[in-house]
Amino acid sequence: MATTLVKTTQDGRKLEVIGLAICLEGQLEAFELIEVKLHPNRRAIWQVMPEATHMAGRVALTQEEADIVTSAFKEAEAQILASPAAINERFRIAAMWKAREQGIE
Repeated sequence: MATTLVKTTQDGRKLEVIGLAICLEGQLEAFELIEVKLHPNRRAIWQVMPEATHMAGRVALTQEEADIVTSAFKEAEAQILASPAAINERFRIAAMWKAREQGIE
């Protein structure tokens, strides 16, 4: 999987996208971004970092950093979906859903 550097935190740790995961110093931090305006602690986040637009686990991100994460996710997803194993899995799931629609389980 490709690794994309998003930013280095103030204490020197690297926030990276590895595959479909956001990792801080190689440890899983999040699988998705949350908009700060929807976060339950948005006021505290904006007090500490007024330019924050998204959260990746415990890490606040600016819009530019969130765009880096989003594009890295799209690239990783495209690589995964292009693999023969993923194509076979999508066909298997489609066949299973078709069978369920027809009452076959």
